[in-house]
Amino acid sequence: MNEALALVEKSDERVWESELHRLKGELLLLGPVRDEEQAEAELTRALGIARGQQAKSLELRAATSLARLWHGQGKRTEAREVLAPVYGWFTEGFDTPDLLEAKALLAELS
Repeated sequence: MNEALALVEKSDERVWESELHRLKGELLLLGPVRDEEQAEAELTRALGIARGQQAKSLELRAATSLARLWHGQGKRTEAREVLAPVYGWFTEGFDTPDLLEAKALLAELS
């Protein structure tokens, strides 16, 4: 991930920058030593980049990942507040994996 992000900086090709930060955040939550603080920073960065690019699908992925982390930390209100508005933006495609996952997580948060 670090190499891919370095390439983004070098090439200034930022289409997938948000997704790279999201994936890095997800990876920090795997394995024997979870780094929730750094993962939260990466997921928050991914969300901000996606919002700045007005990339709603990537914003949904980042919001879902961040909401899942916060839900696991007992921050249900914050998790719902970050995910519900993004999910509410969509008007179609509700059978896609990303929207199904977000819907299921929102149901858990209700």
